[in-house]
Amino acid sequence: MGFPGVWMTESESVVYRVVPKCACSTIGQIMYYSDNGEFFDGDIHDATSGMHKWAFEDSQALIETNITTHKSYTFTCVRNPYTRILSSFFDKICGIQRNGKRYRGNLVPLLAQKYGIEVGSPETGFEFDQIKSFRRFLLFARDTIRWRRPMDPDIHWSATSGHVSTLIQNGGQYDAIVHTENFNEGMQRVIDAIETPHAVNLAEIPRFNESEGHGPKRLHPVEDYFDDLSMHLMFEIYKRDFRLFKYDFENPTNKMPTGEIDLDEIHAKLGQ
Repeated sequence: MGFPGVWMTESESVVYRVVPKCACSTIGQIMYYSDNGEFFDGDIHDATSGMHKWAFEDSQALIETNITTHKSYTFTCVRNPYTRILSSFFDKICGIQRNGKRYRGNLVPLLAQKYGIEVGSPETGFEFDQIKSFRRFLLFARDTIRWRRPMDPDIHWSATSGHVSTLIQNGGQYDAIVHTENFNEGMQRVIDAIETPHAVNLAEIPRFNESEGHGPKRLHPVEDYFDDLSMHLMFEIYKRDFRLFKYDFENPTNKMPTGEIDLDEIHAKLGQ
């Protein structure tokens, strides 16, 4: 399996396990800046130089050696499952991607046919019943994760714990796990723990939200999207995420973590 989703600075100052929809664009740009003294001109996911990524064959041996010897500070970033799945829905299902097309080509027509999901279009101002469509999308997400039908689960709505676990199961160890909701505080701890060729001042770092502006705006508070059935599905899909990363399942209005993440517990339970 190796170390899918891992990025590392070329200076090997820090190793980061990407979790989609958890500030990965901003974190990648911070890493890129810390080595190169400038931000990548474009979406950091498209960068093919200036940093190591497991997706690059030439980077894999360096990343594997670094992680298995725990040479560098290693971290990841997590997010409340309620806001993460909503972000995935509005970006990947409703939005138009940076290539000007729908995500995964025929996915939206499939969802319309099999689940009755409507997503609108730029021509109509993305007008549709957001709550109704999201709840139907959640059924689809559950089906992909539990039964792998009508397709395998996608990285954008697969459980965060699944992403985080691959590094541990292949011999890696985390030094920190940052909550997206307390991003500056958590990311500052990472920066304070490493030495980089270029100093990083978080107060001067913009937020890089590459999905913003390519789809509809969320019209309702988070809690309006989740009725009893939706919350049941959320617990079925993301029970481990709620528990390990300290988020409040009972109250969708509370996006903030309820406590500190126990790294020993993370390594013990996700290393199994």
